[in-house]
Amino acid sequence: MTTYSPQELLDANRVWAEGKIAQDADYFARLSESQNPRYLWIGCADSRVPANEIMDLPPGELFVHRNIANVVLPGDLNCLSVLQYAVDILKVDHIIVAGHYGCGGVIASMDNEAHGLIDHWLSHIRALYQHHFDELQTITDPDARTDRMCELNVAAQVRHVAATPIVQSAWNRHQTLEVHGWIYRLKTGKLKNLNVSVNGTRQLHRVRRSEQAAF
Repeated sequence: MTTYSPQELLDANRVWAEGKIAQDADYFARLSESQNPRYLWIGCADSRVPANEIMDLPPGELFVHRNIANVVLPGDLNCLSVLQYAVDILKVDHIIVAGHYGCGGVIASMDNEAHGLIDHWLSHIRALYQHHFDELQTITDPDARTDRMCELNVAAQVRHVAATPIVQSAWNRHQTLEVHGWIYRLKTGKLKNLNVSVNGTRQLHRVRRSEQAAF
């Protein structure tokens, strides 16, 4: 992997910006006037999962929040502030919770080792793992077992998003809003729809009952 100095990164930015202007003189002027994305992406902080790039979207089309293992917690004011701004101010139509196979945070939640401060962040994923332990133990292949846990984590975070007062209030005022759960495979570069989308309070209740969710 090539390592660049800070100055080389600044030089690369200058070349990129000048190239954009050469193609479209008003590109940055238009971009700076406002943002009107239709999507909020809640994804993992993993450097190999750049939201805009993997969906081939230009700047301004996607509002993004990223953290370790793409989690949504009731006490995370950072995530909730992003969510509120996206729903109440930007009026996004879709919230995409995007995990990825081979997620280091999910893997760490499945072992019995101490990882330091990150264990506090991952405690609810560890609880999710314990809740689905019997199911997961029927999967003999370790990679397939981890893949399934990554999927279960995405589904849980979709429910967390849908259950927030922010999203509930939007639905109560009949705002069009849908929450999706997708997962990305690094080895192929492709996203997979996990078919756990929720577009209203009644549907969330049905999902909770059908999955017997712990959260």
